[in-house]
Amino acid sequence: MNCKDILRKGLVYLGAGALASSLAVAIAVLTPRKWSFEQREPCEFTVYLSSDGFHTNLFVPTKTVVYDWTRLTSGIANEFSMGDRYIQFGWGDLRFYMETPNWNQVNPLEGLRALFFWQNSTTLFVKGHAALPHTPNEDLKCVRLGKTDYLAMMTFIDRSFQTNPQGQKQRLGSGQDQQSGFYAATGYYSLLNTCNSWTANALRAANVNTPLWGGLAQPIMMHLQNGCTCDVNK
Repeated sequence: MNCKDILRKGLVYLGAGALASSLAVAIAVLTPRKWSFEQREPCEFTVYLSSDGFHTNLFVPTKTVVYDWTRLTSGIANEFSMGDRYIQFGWGDLRFYMETPNWNQVNPLEGLRALFFWQNSTTLFVKGHAALPHTPNEDLKCVRLGKTDYLAMMTFIDRSFQTNPQGQKQRLGSGQDQQSGFYAATGYYSLLNTCNSWTANALRAANVNTPLWGGLAQPIMMHLQNGCTCDVNK
């Protein structure tokens, strides 16, 4: 076998591998984890999910009868004011998230590092809102939860904060708008565990449907469903 044949054979194997990988990803993002839903508790609490096509954020009430993020012991009470009704949470690669104000200012090398280097440190973005933000070119959806599922999601979010030996959350700095904060988070960022993977895991903790692989934003928004009905316009 000459060099040309070896190269041709190598390209065939490479193409077949790329096709198989693409097919596996397509199946993983298009296939839901749940095909039926059973709601055992009243649909009392509403949480929201936003997406710009690349990144997802959760918006949860600052305070409900069962969970209160405004209490000082929450460790994030300084991130919102008295009139804020919602808290935004987003998880991601520490360096990329803190150093990228918006998608128009992405550093391609930093993006590649975040995706292809393993065990990148992570951060949680926290911001209070007086009302739900309706940002142009962003999709906003909601899901209603029963008490048990709502508490499970809040617990998942709270445990995503990294704490020091004294059990305190570690604030790393302010957001670009100076009205938000970044906190040290648990877990590591990589191509297989993206910002959207964290959102999907939070939804799964609350028995909300997600794709088999939650690494992409759009499939998460597409599969968002549980046993409750929710209309973001109401």
